[in-house]
Amino acid sequence: MNLTTENILLIGSLLLFISIIVGKTSYKFGVPTLILFLAIGMLAGSDGIGGIRFDDPKLAQFIGIVSLNFILFSGGLDTNFKAIKPILREGLVLSTLGVFLTAATLGIFVWFVTDFTIYESLLLGSIVSSTDAAAVFSILRSKNLALKTNLRPTLELESGSNDPMAYVLTLACLSLVINQDQSIPTMIFMFFQQMILGGIAGFAFGKLSRIIINRIKLGFEGLYPVLVIALMFITFSATDFVGGNGFLAIYICAVYLGNQDLIHKSTILKMFDGIAWLMQIVLFLTLGLLVFPSQIIPYMGIGLLISVFLILVARPAAVLISLMFFKMKMRRRFYISWVGLRGAVPIVFATYPLLAGIDKANMIFNIVFFISVTSVLIQGTTLSLFAKWLNVALPEEVKPIAENDRYILNLPKSAMEEILIPPNSFAVDKRIIDLHFPTSAFIVMIKRNNKFVRPGGSTVIEANDTLVLLLDTEDSLNEVNMILDKTLIG
Repeated sequence: MNLTTENILLIGSLLLFISIIVGKTSYKFGVPTLILFLAIGMLAGSDGIGGIRFDDPKLAQFIGIVSLNFILFSGGLDTNFKAIKPILREGLVLSTLGVFLTAATLGIFVWFVTDFTIYESLLLGSIVSSTDAAAVFSILRSKNLALKTNLRPTLELESGSNDPMAYVLTLACLSLVINQDQSIPTMIFMFFQQMILGGIAGFAFGKLSRIIINRIKLGFEGLYPVLVIALMFITFSATDFVGGNGFLAIYICAVYLGNQDLIHKSTILKMFDGIAWLMQIVLFLTLGLLVFPSQIIPYMGIGLLISVFLILVARPAAVLISLMFFKMKMRRRFYISWVGLRGAVPIVFATYPLLAGIDKANMIFNIVFFISVTSVLIQGTTLSLFAKWLNVALPEEVKPIAENDRYILNLPKSAMEEILIPPNSFAVDKRIIDLHFPTSAFIVMIKRNNKFVRPGGSTVIEANDTLVLLLDTEDSLNEVNMILDKTLIG
């Protein structure tokens, strides 16, 4: 069956519906939903029962890049900077040095066990060198797995920030395969250019986006998530245009925005959470359709050998060397080593050799696909088990709630207070978003002239308003009073 404009919506919606229904029950059997999405795509493809012919690496790459934008941005929005601050150095070392060591170690192994050239071997190692953000975010959150001592923020920071490094290494090694006269200094310059410009652009666009979101008056709450999507793509494409790393830029931009006071933040977070799931499903379905299972079978032996080496040798060695200068218990290091999930990102990166037309592109693509599948199947299904074995999991009754989850869950507070705003208060004529209330205090209603006003981030406080607040603790009330009485204290 060929995809046409007439049937693509019907087929796409049916595949999406089947993926959601099947994924709903998958964890009863311990199978990650991402593998099921991939399997459904393969079953629907040319070699499957669906017989849908899809052999367009360029379109698959485009869908992959768009999907990764949403997945990385959603992960960044949900990253609490207070949680990652204590482990920021560890996370950044893992996402740079760790990725490089994984690529180098695996590349040298591939060079020894195959007939690949050294550059082709390093290209394969680079493609699968990063942990996959979609797989890590999806599996950790869907399993609701709580881990001790900042372990989960470390894993999420690494997976969210290490794709840019793998992307740069992939492009560098692909350039060396195509043009072996390319100088190493040129590759090093490209690396620093991509990372430095990506980091600067991400932070700059984050600050600019916050100003735009909070200052612009759109009139409809539903337009704010659309505005953020536009800003996300502008950040990615503009950074890429000037030679920076767009993936790094959107992740940094999202982390910055997720830790700021934004108008309609709850709506934005909910929308991106839903779209991230949609993009994960679409991405894995597309990659499942793109692959030909019959072409993978000849490479299963070498693929399994490389996958086992990656899981048991290359990844642990890279983690242990990267973290050797940090104070960390060995069982935490071993668990970080095990959560080296490969998923859709390596498969998307494997489309670059296909489009470049190098000799062993198909072989690389099929081996990478096999590595990703075995990684999610072996490691993804055993995360909870290894967490218990290594004693790094928190008991169910003491699982913490992420700071940003308050915007999504609308958690009840422990106390309610009413505060009258005097005419000389700092809050008069200021929007709620500009007051920077603590996240443990929530304005649920405003009494104004014997009427009730439903508050939003853009609501302007007036003199003699009575704010009805829900609070967590007495300290929260003290913080609010200090903000409201700023001019009186000063």
